[in-house]
Amino acid sequence: MLKMQNRLYLRTKKSSVVLRNGLISLLDQTFPGINTLFDSQPKRSNGHFKWVDFVKRFWHKDCVAGTSLAAFSDAYRKWCAKSGYRFSQSDAEKFHTAARNAVATFPKNDSAKLLIAQAVDSLNAVYDALHILRGEMLRLASLLPEFDVVMEMQGAGDITGPQFMAEIGDVRRFTHKGALVAFAGMDAPPFQSGTFDSKSRRISKRGSPHLRKTLFMVASTILQHSDPANPIFQFMDKKRAEGKHFYVYTVAGAAKFLRIYYARVKTHLAMLDSGANSAA
Repeated sequence: MLKMQNRLYLRTKKSSVVLRNGLISLLDQTFPGINTLFDSQPKRSNGHFKWVDFVKRFWHKDCVAGTSLAAFSDAYRKWCAKSGYRFSQSDAEKFHTAARNAVATFPKNDSAKLLIAQAVDSLNAVYDALHILRGEMLRLASLLPEFDVVMEMQGAGDITGPQFMAEIGDVRRFTHKGALVAFAGMDAPPFQSGTFDSKSRRISKRGSPHLRKTLFMVASTILQHSDPANPIFQFMDKKRAEGKHFYVYTVAGAAKFLRIYYARVKTHLAMLDSGANSAA
């Protein structure tokens, strides 16, 4: 069930990207560049983005530039209070300046307003669905015996942690850590006959693409945190210091994370089994 939820989440996530790009394309005609003036992270627990909600109210540059800075600031302040977002006078000034400098190719009329409103509502509906799916995935994952061990690993967040458990399943089905690395397609491909140049070798990509994508996300997160106490970061940082390409040390770090995952989860499950047998 967790795996099915994850696959649905990934498909829904793709839909959100398509709808997001569609909304930006429309805004390029009514309020060019407004989405770039906001922070990229969602500001509400349901995953809604401030800029998406903002453009439903201020959907055309003339909705902002057509009034004075004081009038817009007052309207923006009221909108923030009603929508549950933080108001900033500096942001109001930034949006007003951008609107005055922007050039719209769509006129400010009801048809353009309807297009933006429909695009915003469709995108927010998908964000709501993603929020529900994330909650259900976390709930299902919390029922698994390895949940606490996985979630303690740096890089395994509320999304990536359940995704690992969903795509890997019971680690005991893998005979050794190399088998799990191969399942993720993070191993090197087998040697081929004829001339062989070791510098040209790549990962096999013969395993699960969903697990491989999650691994890359985790490796990137570990690099961003740059925790010197994290052995995976130490390993990637060493490769980076050696002049390795970003892709090379990221793949190496992702594979190391997977090997540590295998060891920790398998040990934890063995301890649980041993305790259950002792109690019996």
